[in-house]
Amino acid sequence: MAKLTLSQLERHLFAAADILRGKMDASEFKEYIFGMLFLKRSSDEFQKRYTEIMAEQRDRGRSEAEAKKRAENPDYYQDLFFVPEQSRWAFIRDKLHDNVADGLNRALHALEEENHNALGGVLQHIDFNRQVGRARLNDRQLRALIDHFNKHRLRNEDFEFPDLLGDAYQYLIAQFADSAGKKGGEFYTPSAVVRLMVRLVKPASGMRVYDPCVGSGGMLIQSRQYIEETEGVDAARNLALYGQDSNGGVWSICKMNMIFHGILSADIQNGDTLVDPMHRDEHTNELLHFDRVLSNPPFSQNYSRDGMQHPERFRYGWAPEGGKKADLMFAQHMLAALRSGGVMATVMPHGVLFRGGAEKDIRAGFIKDDALDAVIGLPPNLFYGTGIPACILVMRYPGDKPAGRKGKALFINADAEYHAGRAQNYLHPEHIEKIAGAYEAFADIPGYAAVVTHEELAANDYNLNIRRYADNAPPPEPHDVRAHLVGGVPRAEIDAKADLFAAHGFDPARVFTEQEDGYVRFGPHIDARDAIKPAVESDAGVKAQEARLWEAFNVWWKAQTGRLRSLPETGSLYAVRDAYLHSFEAALRPVGLLDRFKVAGVIAGWWDAMRYDLKTLAASGFDGVIDSWVASLRAALEDENDKTNPLEHKLARRLLPGDLAKVAQREARMAEIDAALAEDAERDAEDEGDEGLSAEAIKALKSEQRDLKRAVKKLESEALDRLDAARAGLSLEDCAALVLDLARADLRAELDRYVTAHRQQAAAAVENWWDKYRVALRDLEAERGAAAAKLGEYLRGLGYE
Repeated sequence: MAKLTLSQLERHLFAAADILRGKMDASEFKEYIFGMLFLKRSSDEFQKRYTEIMAEQRDRGRSEAEAKKRAENPDYYQDLFFVPEQSRWAFIRDKLHDNVADGLNRALHALEEENHNALGGVLQHIDFNRQVGRARLNDRQLRALIDHFNKHRLRNEDFEFPDLLGDAYQYLIAQFADSAGKKGGEFYTPSAVVRLMVRLVKPASGMRVYDPCVGSGGMLIQSRQYIEETEGVDAARNLALYGQDSNGGVWSICKMNMIFHGILSADIQNGDTLVDPMHRDEHTNELLHFDRVLSNPPFSQNYSRDGMQHPERFRYGWAPEGGKKADLMFAQHMLAALRSGGVMATVMPHGVLFRGGAEKDIRAGFIKDDALDAVIGLPPNLFYGTGIPACILVMRYPGDKPAGRKGKALFINADAEYHAGRAQNYLHPEHIEKIAGAYEAFADIPGYAAVVTHEELAANDYNLNIRRYADNAPPPEPHDVRAHLVGGVPRAEIDAKADLFAAHGFDPARVFTEQEDGYVRFGPHIDARDAIKPAVESDAGVKAQEARLWEAFNVWWKAQTGRLRSLPETGSLYAVRDAYLHSFEAALRPVGLLDRFKVAGVIAGWWDAMRYDLKTLAASGFDGVIDSWVASLRAALEDENDKTNPLEHKLARRLLPGDLAKVAQREARMAEIDAALAEDAERDAEDEGDEGLSAEAIKALKSEQRDLKRAVKKLESEALDRLDAARAGLSLEDCAALVLDLARADLRAELDRYVTAHRQQAAAAVENWWDKYRVALRDLEAERGAAAAKLGEYLRGLGYE
């Protein structure tokens, strides 16, 4: 049986959402998808064990009835959920045809009751009978959902790598958060922000990690994954995870997330953390304390002191109960939850940094007790449903800082470190590396980071506005008056870009000619702005510097390939990652073309993009990776709702370049037809009397379009057959060589993207000087005088004096 790939499972789960999409909002139907997934997964794993028990008992000579009696005994399922008859998938699939919603509710209730210690309260809020507005799912719609989930078995043995179901569930949560808009922020923090925060606090094996506003559990799961990456899978099992959330539905999502990731020991509570923190010492009833605290609490909430337990948490003061200012109350709770040596990181709105009154007193308390370690300004528009500027506060157990950090706080202004998306901004690995690197260095970085003493903070009345200390506003564009008047480019401006040019091996003398008095002019070969970029790209020094980088890359890859090649035998995925991150930087940084953050961003970005393929490689070998790609390609080609071109996949590009070209040719013609028909329809709508396409021409175009669509489908089907044939012809060694070659090509492409961007920076600097200084005022006046003289001559020729 072919292994289920991550892309297949993601596609499968998203298609389940498509069945319900349009009937209600994502924020409302997500629980039905989660509930159905939980039933299917639990039943599939249970059924495997049930069959094994039956076989074991029959092998011991027991009768069918005796064997079944034992298979129906919950004591035989210590490491699994016992699934009662009405909750088993076979019953749901084969027996549940009428009053389906009631039947599904009973299935969830029975499963929860049978496993109450682990599932108490997790499933009971899911109600397939619930009416949303005027909509309620009918039997036909629910049967469609059941039929859809019946397509794939969800046992561990069916997955291409062990944690596949957990990763797919995380994907589904992210998709629902994206669809739910503002409500998505209630249960999901973008993965890259979580990764940054985990990197800042560096959890380790043996620690307790806590999130008091746990949402879907991403902070806890990524803490465990961080330890897997840095210390190994066995070490990660020795990590105690704790969380609490006030929203029962979100708490349920988190519990299921932990279960799907195989984390059954996590202590996740449902309740209001500010009012009643639920993690307490069972003997003393005092608050439990933790080594690491990570959280993204809800922004700008109100709170009430009525009935609040453990008020000693708020030793620095009480923020106003109204006015939506509970943010620093959450921060105080987290600080109170640390134990000696502990570190916390929390997302906060910028307002907490500078508002006065009680909030200023709380900030002053953090600083006077030397708890505040760092304030990190984040880019705008990172979070779902809010454009409020946000920051991260990093704090340590009061008075417990390392010697070099005592009496100081670090300010990092990273609001420009992001990749702009269509509706949201994103942190990329290079941005995470830069922020984390600056935090670890705890040193001044001009225009980015500043170490500030407590005395300076006190002098500023404990105002923590980041720009006050780390202003990353670009300096004003210099304009040289002499250059504007008489021409030339100031040598001082060129010297200011010396580091940029030297890093790429570019000597500005190759595009400028020397001039007296500290100015240069563009050389005669630079006769137009368009000549600058080719001149930089073809420069001998630039080519030599890039050649040095590629030589270093090739040497590094040759030395490190063996680690990937042996991964199926060693399974040491995270040891390979650690070795690659450090050795890549050591190999490429000495070249000097890219700084340490960009070099780290290259390898981290490549690893992040490859991580699921690498998980498959560790679990299933090189042939497993190829089979995974083929299966994903097939699923994409067979999905009529897929809007991408699956033949653009790197495996198809390598093995079927001719098929890709044929499909691209036909799709280009279809695009031309679409444009022609759209233009004609727009012309008709405007009714300007322009003669449009004739009815016969439109009919012919639509006919050609249908033929092209059929041709593309036929080509894709034939491509799949050729892909299967090509796969069948690959030996294990062929698979290894192909996977390694494609991995190298991906890493080279990632590195090339950074090199190209750096080269373009150098060219852009020269182009800027062209734009500013190429035409001087003297030249403009001369041109104006010549034009005036020519006009006068023309007028005199006409008899005008």
